Amino acid sequence: MSGRERGSGGAAALDFTPAPGAAPFPRMVLAQAGAEIRAMLRNGEQLLLTLIIPVLLLVGFSLAPLIDVGGGRRIDFLAPGVLALAVMSTAFTGQAIATGFERRYGVLKRLGATPLSRAGLMMAKTAAVVAVEGIQAVLIVAVGLALGWRPQGSFLGAALLVVLGTAAFSGLGLLMAGVLRAEATLAAANLVYLVLLGAGGVIFPLSKFPEGVRPVLEALPISALTGGLRSVLAEGAALPLGPLAVLAAWAVVSLALVSRTFRWE
Repeated sequence: MSGRERGSGGAAALDFTPAPGAAPFPRMVLAQAGAEIRAMLRNGEQLLLTLIIPVLLLVGFSLAPLIDVGGGRRIDFLAPGVLALAVMSTAFTGQAIATGFERRYGVLKRLGATPLSRAGLMMAKTAAVVAVEGIQAVLIVAVGLALGWRPQGSFLGAALLVVLGTAAFSGLGLLMAGVLRAEATLAAANLVYLVLLGAGGVIFPLSKFPEGVRPVLEALPISALTGGLRSVLAEGAALPLGPLAVLAAWAVVSLALVSRTFRWE
């Protein structure tokens, strides 16, 4: 509101006139990110996918000798893989499903008409994904430490892997949500999640697969993220260039395709 002094009958009065305007851009992004985070954490299906399933897998396969990890302690093999799975569940599966239904019900179209630009909306969604991943990481690391996990190596390298993995999976999730119907996105995202859980080196070592398919599996983003985190946190490697290159390639290609194909309504 703004006011100017006006004389009336010898008495000074203030004449208030409206001065509408949008909130500052960072405040709008933070507000939308907060709304996105609350929506994620209130959604029972997403909560199961992002928090409960990874923890159950970590505890169950660490304590029960159900798999042969090829030597070494099971917790050292499983914890990095479960961290990678958590990134995929939030950045890819959860985001693809949520965005697909938001597009179907016109939520994205309405948000695109607000003062918050579409770039701001994408920034808010990305911030929400990163925040939820932070919650996942704290929970999984705490459970892993309680089970005897002792991570080592470069945590900066691990953080760089997670950032590139988030970008790659976010691009793939938005690509799927932008070109498929919501119901198809729901089915496809869950199917891809299950396939990559089994074939991405999360629980079963890639060495257990036939040699002919290993190069294909190693080129998957979940395999690169899992292998990179495992080499850093379990083997003490500084900067796994191979997995970083694979994740960077997936991120660049998927986000470029999103910019060309994503439909807002």
